Order: sequence, then C-alpha cells, then structure tokens
Amino acid sequence: MTDAQVRKLMEELNKHGQLGLAAVRAGMDRKTARKYRKKGKLPSELKQPRTWRTRGDPFKEDWPELEKQLREAPELEAKTLFEALLAKWPDKYEPGQLRTMQRRIQEWRAQHGPQKEVFFAQVHRPGEAMQTDFTWATELGITIGRESFPHLLCHPVLPYSNWEWVTVCQSESMAAIKRGVQAAVFRLGKVTKFHQTDNSTAATHNLGDGKRTFNEEYLALMRHLGMTPRTIEVGESHQNGDVEALNGSLKRRLEQHLLMRGSRDFDSLETYEAWLQEIATKANRLRAARVAEELVVMRPLAVDKLPEHVEEEVRVTGWSTIRVKHNTYSVPSRLIGHKVRVHTYDNRLEVFHRGQHQLTVERLQGRHGHRINYRHLIWSLVQKPGAFAQYRYREDLFPSLVFRRAYDWLREKLDARKADIEYLRILHLAASTLEASVEATLDRLLSEGSLKSAEQVKTEVSPSQPEVPSLSVPEIDLCGYDTLLTAVVELAR
Repeated sequence: MTDAQVRKLMEELNKHGQLGLAAVRAGMDRKTARKYRKKGKLPSELKQPRTWRTRGDPFKEDWPELEKQLREAPELEAKTLFEALLAKWPDKYEPGQLRTMQRRIQEWRAQHGPQKEVFFAQVHRPGEAMQTDFTWATELGITIGRESFPHLLCHPVLPYSNWEWVTVCQSESMAAIKRGVQAAVFRLGKVTKFHQTDNSTAATHNLGDGKRTFNEEYLALMRHLGMTPRTIEVGESHQNGDVEALNGSLKRRLEQHLLMRGSRDFDSLETYEAWLQEIATKANRLRAARVAEELVVMRPLAVDKLPEHVEEEVRVTGWSTIRVKHNTYSVPSRLIGHKVRVHTYDNRLEVFHRGQHQLTVERLQGRHGHRINYRHLIWSLVQKPGAFAQYRYREDLFPSLVFRRAYDWLREKLDARKADIEYLRILHLAASTLEASVEATLDRLLSEGSLKSAEQVKTEVSPSQPEVPSLSVPEIDLCGYDTLLTAVVELAR
C-alpha cells in the first residue's frame, strides 16, 4: 500500500464518510481501508526501522583489527583495506564482498569517524559583490573555421541575482580578467562594492610563505573601477561557490543551445563570442526583477574603459628575439638592438617601434615557450648555414611536416652540410615567394622521389618568363573615315 492511496482514502472519507466507496476509489480492500482509518497514519509512518541483520557479518572476526587501522588512519579507503584482507586470507574472502566492506566502513565513519568540515550558507546582499572565475569550455567541442578551439571562459556573476556575462580567453591572464571584468561592468553600467576572485595568478602572486597577495596590475584595475578586491582563502574553492555553480549551469545551457543550433563550428572568434553573449543576455532577462534590486544600490560607472592590453618596453636581442611574459618570440632582424613596445593581449602580442606597428603574433601560454618565424631569420641563415645544425630553436624552422620531410630526405641523399645549405635555400625561396607553392612542389617531388636541390624547386615554383614575341604595329589610314563622313553629309542634304 502506498502513501498516495491512503491520502486518497482520507480525502474521500472527508468528502462523504462512506468507507466502502472511499476504499474503491483509493484502490484498496475494505478491511485495509478500515485499518488505515483507525490508525490515522500513512504506510511510511507505520514502518519500523530494522535493528537486526538479515545475514551474518562476514568481517566480524577481522573487524577489531580493521577498526584499529581506521582509527589510526581515517583516510584509509575500504578498497585498500579489503585488498589487504584478500592478500592475508585468500580462501576466506571473495572479491564480491567489497561492496559489503564499503557499506560497513561507511556506517562506521558516520557513527565513529572524525568530524567533517561544515559549510555555512551565505546571505548575499543586492549589489554588494561581483564574483569572477575562469572555466574551461573545451568540452563543448567548439571549432573555429573547422579547426579545434581549446579555450576558457571568463565568467563574472552577481551572486544575489545570478546575473552573468561571459568572454572568451586563452588563459587565466591579467589581460583576460581585465577584459572580462570590464565587459561585465560596462554592460551593467554600474559597479559593486567588492570584486571577488579565487587565488589565480591573474589577480594574485605568492608571497613565499604559502600566502598570496594581489598583483599591482590587478589593484590598479580595481582602483580605476572603484571596486574593493577580495579573494577566497587558499585551497577553499567552495568560498567562490556561487560562480562555481553557475559555471556548470552556463555550460549545460550552452550545450543545449549547441544541440538546437545543430553545429559547433563558427566562422570566427568574434561570431562565437557574440553567440555566447546573446545566450547570456536571454538568461539575464529571466532575472530582471532581482537585477533591478541590485542596480538600485550599485554605484554608477563614471570612468572610461582601460585598454585591454598590458604594455611593456623590451629590447630586441642579437638573436632577433624578444622575451615577453616568460616566453620568446622572433621579430624582424632590422629591429635588432632597438627597443620596441609590446601590447600584450590575452590571445596575441602586437609589437610597435616608435608608434609604428611592426607585427602581430599569437601569444604563447605558459612559460619557457618560443615562437620563431623563419622569415625573420632566413636572410642571415643562408649566409651562415653552419649555424643551422645547433640552432636552439631549429625545430621552429620547419613550417610544416612537408618541410621536415624534405629536410630528412636531403639528409639521406647528401652530406650533412650540403643538406643544410639546400634546405635553407628552399626556406629562403618560401620566404621570397609563396610558402604554399613551395610546400606543394616539395610534396609532389617527395612523392615522386625526385627531390634533389633548391634550384630544382625554384625552377618549378618560379619558371623562367616566356619571351614576348615582337609584333609590328601597322600604320592606320584615316582617309576611310573622311570618305565616310563626306557620304553622311551628302545624304543629310
């Protein structure tokens, strides 16, 4: 008998008081109906908790030793203890008893185990704080122009109303947090009193004693926006629980919209980010009432938006490289010895010399990486081919797998120095003409097994210009036009 049936019985009895009719409508026997009318309780309320075991405890003999181990090391897992028992008594226990062991230890932990950490529900006040966190979105399977696009989302939220905004980024960098937070507050047009983050390296740095403090760049951003920075304790991610929970709900919502869209490919990063923000806008409309409560108490935003990049001045080394954010990048060799100003964005670097833009390069993530463009170096390398063999960044001088295969082929056919020279001449040709054409020619010659030299590749990529034939220009007789005009005049008369 279910609680729903008994509730239906009581409802019918209250209507008309006829036990037989009420029992029929509740789907039960008259005697059963009488019993529940007399007791006045639901079936679930009549069940008594079982205090006896339905079968013997298979671990009874060894439990004192197991309990001793648990008291000495409460973090021990049931599986570890069970494997030890199997090793000690291989004929006494079977693998299928692991689940019984797990239930027994779970029960012991609840009754005798160590105290657990208690989490305390927080009261959020309207407009008091904005929380910002980064979350990986690679699991969504997004592609840009049919190419895989691993990335993060910078996700600022207002915990009271759950208002949220989102921007795309490549790493938890200062540039990313600056762009994400400014996008959110300029969208709102107002700012909260506090801005809360976790202890990411974007906002904080290690003091050396296990504690962290805010970076000067982050503090400057907070001063500009008029917000007071605060962070969670180290290792206490649950203190940022509101934005952590909204990270999950955001990605579930995005997954649903992707299913409705029918494609995970976007034409460009800008198109993808616009799609994300359109979804966030729709979700925020459902929170309009509580957002309005927040906006009433938030301070108006009365400053201009800061540039989304970080600027620094560096000198170009004799290796034609610069070092920015612990990574190395090549630049045109004409800049060697000069100071350049670098604008570091979340996803790119822009290099300027005396205000003139020199190049834009994709930003590397992490530390101790390098991005060397062979076009910046090849003019010197063809004059110093001996430097190629031991060049620190030599692997960056193979633009594609085809170029690598070409070099390996030349090494098999020629001696090492000659192979280096021929490959560098091929690379020089790619920089001087069109890399794609050189690559296509190399691929064909390799498939034919006929690659011999750079001159051979040059001949096929840039064939000699055909001679233009010499044509005589005939003299034009204009008398025919005079005759024609005379005939026209005569007719007009």
